[in-house]
Amino acid sequence: MEVQNVPTTGGGGSTPTVWVFGYGSLCWYPGFEYTDCITGYIRGYVRRFWQGNVTHRGTKEKPGRVATLIEDKEGITWGCAFRVTGSHALDYLQQRECTLGGYVTEYIKFYPRIATEQSGISGEAFPALVYIATPKNEHWIGEEPLLVTARQIVECRGPSGHNVEYLVRLAMFMRDELPGACDEHLFELEGLVRRFVAEANVQLELLLVGNVTPHRIRRDTHEEVRRHVTFEYTSRVPDTKLRCLHI
Repeated sequence: MEVQNVPTTGGGGSTPTVWVFGYGSLCWYPGFEYTDCITGYIRGYVRRFWQGNVTHRGTKEKPGRVATLIEDKEGITWGCAFRVTGSHALDYLQQRECTLGGYVTEYIKFYPRIATEQSGISGEAFPALVYIATPKNEHWIGEEPLLVTARQIVECRGPSGHNVEYLVRLAMFMRDELPGACDEHLFELEGLVRRFVAEANVQLELLLVGNVTPHRIRRDTHEEVRRHVTFEYTSRVPDTKLRCLHI
């Protein structure tokens, strides 16, 4: 990956700094070093488990289900943005998300949850690098009944651990770090998965022990925090993606 091709922020020096938005496993297992992490959201997209996975949470015989973003004018997706410096983290993400996962990259406006002294009610939006799976990749599953997705998640395991861990830890992140934020698709899917696990007489905790260690940190590490804002502001103002980043 040519890190020079990535628009950078701050510093003005030769070492690039980029914000990366995570909405799936990056929320609880980034796997790379970063200088700051803040929670927030993007507009115009919803999170859906429409991407298959055969390298981390499934196999070719039983592809797992992982999150991607689907365009929706009224949509809003919560997650967290990481500020990374230099090429190491971006090279890692290129391998993890693009080469192995089938994702492509785009820049989308990210809205911080935390207001600052200088910003407005929800913080000033800024561009963040986002990894998105599209129907053009070989692992694409697309829309399917939620019951089918839930049962597939319960049955799938890959080199990084059980597919249940991917889903449940993401839901835990949302409840712990963004209480009050709504994601009906995620929580309904989690409820079905928990039900199927219980019906199979399997201890959920056993499925949460994977080959990666969850990275539990206190989010919103930037130093200009002044006050929290509520989750009641609207997501209906249309925003469009800025451009596609070709890697």
